[in-house]
Amino acid sequence: MSIERVVLAFAGFAILLSLLLANQFSTNWLWFTVFVGFNLFQSAFTGFCPVAIILKKMGLKSSVAA
Repeated sequence: MSIERVVLAFAGFAILLSLLLANQFSTNWLWFTVFVGFNLFQSAFTGFCPVAIILKKMGLKSSVAA
């Protein structure tokens, strides 16, 4: 899988997990959902994504030709 697909899968998992935790324990977990959503939004404009940087250092390849 490419970095871009893993980032999307990770973001989706993080959102679903935070919603589950908010439902089971505390609505404060929704702040994690806000954090993930904000990072997705800002990365669309800036290209900066901490998860993508970590995945690149781990050796995953990007599907975007650079």
